Amino acid sequence: MIIVEGLRKDFRRLTAVHDMSFTVGDGEIFGLLGPNGAGKTTTVRMLAGLITPTAGTATVNGHSLGEGSQRIRAITGILTESPGLHEKLTARQNLAYYGRLYGLRGAALREAVERYLGVVEMSEHADRRIATFSKGMRQKIAIARALLHEPEVIYLDEPTSGLDPSAAKTVRDFVATLRSLGRAIVVCTHNLDEAERLCDRIGIMRGTLLRVDTPAGLRRHGRGATVRVQLTGARGPDSFLARLGELAFVGGATAQEDTLIVEMADPPRDTPDLVAALVAAGARIAAVAEEAPTLEEAYLSLVGEVGERD
Repeated sequence: MIIVEGLRKDFRRLTAVHDMSFTVGDGEIFGLLGPNGAGKTTTVRMLAGLITPTAGTATVNGHSLGEGSQRIRAITGILTESPGLHEKLTARQNLAYYGRLYGLRGAALREAVERYLGVVEMSEHADRRIATFSKGMRQKIAIARALLHEPEVIYLDEPTSGLDPSAAKTVRDFVATLRSLGRAIVVCTHNLDEAERLCDRIGIMRGTLLRVDTPAGLRRHGRGATVRVQLTGARGPDSFLARLGELAFVGGATAQEDTLIVEMADPPRDTPDLVAALVAAGARIAAVAEEAPTLEEAYLSLVGEVGERD
């Protein structure tokens, strides 16, 4: 759905984004994760056809940035970090206004407005002016506005900013529903927990993409993970160390009280074979748990490495 190759944006002497290359498939949630000033919003604004890249190319559902930017804007829904709603209008009037800009009319417009007011749980506040709304309430209306015209591609910049935990969960659940409908979704966020819950793949960004991987792949970030195997029964963990040393996928193993601590490069792939080998050797296993690095550790490691080079 989205193909980005070598995208760059300069603002006079400042290079905000450079050498950006990635893809987003149908029904995929792709996260852009990075500190303030990393270029996440600039990237989204380019891909939405709102600003012109200095260099590089991108296509959105077959439409190229530049000659196809008008069509890209028509099939895109975007939630900006600042909602930018008309404060003197009610929630319903705001959505109707933007719906008309997207070409909705008559019954189709009314149905879309009522549907998305319901989706973001704002139906009972539909006829209140935006000026009276809290930040979280404005965010909900901005999300509804981004989805009114059933866009094929959706960009969400900090989608749960200002929302209480219940409302944030509602938004996350709805974003997951959009994925099942085949929409391509790009989420810009500072929230590590939100990125890990929502995204199929995450790009950690600081001016350019430092690494793109699944949340699990990022957590490992080239490092081995540790699997703890708790044993029960008469035989202690020491008696299985020799057997573990024979397994090619085991990087190292130690015994600690009733537990084996096993180092492996790819626990999701190799843990079944580890368990099978131990059981065949006579081990009685009470529990198995992976202790991988957290996404926060991987993020800080990547961003910190670039910070040191800068």
